[in-house]
Amino acid sequence: MQAINSILTPVDFSDNAGKIIEAAAYVAGTFKAELHLVFVAQTFEDYSGFFVPPINLPNLEEELFASAQQQMETYVEENRAMFAEAGVAHVTGKVLSGDIAEEILNYAAKKKVQLIIMGTHGYKGVERIMFGSVADKVVKSACCPVMTINPYREECEGHAV
Repeated sequence: MQAINSILTPVDFSDNAGKIIEAAAYVAGTFKAELHLVFVAQTFEDYSGFFVPPINLPNLEEELFASAQQQMETYVEENRAMFAEAGVAHVTGKVLSGDIAEEILNYAAKKKVQLIIMGTHGYKGVERIMFGSVADKVVKSACCPVMTINPYREECEGHAV
């Protein structure tokens, strides 16, 4: 197995994202690896079979993308101390748009990351049924190992779950 110098972690800015990011920071610090945080904004094309888009849709997508980019920059800055404490010297925050799983996989291949660390749960309810599990798609198709973390599971203390 090759050295782990670069780790990718998808972020959805949910309440559970912090657990995933802390785990990713710990692993990145342990390996002295750079950490890439990625948020993927789905395009409205994914929903085209469900509604007729308004004419000003491109403007809305641009605004959502810009807002996500600002949120990513703020998120990285607000967690800078936690990253430093974990020993992560280099953190990159990137916002992409498109199919979530495909964009994660493309970014991982492009940046030649050696490990993806992501949550097992993101979408809930109807959206998950419609779009499937992003983690499942990434695990099955990734060009590198994928570590998944269930953010809803309580930490185990020496006993089977």
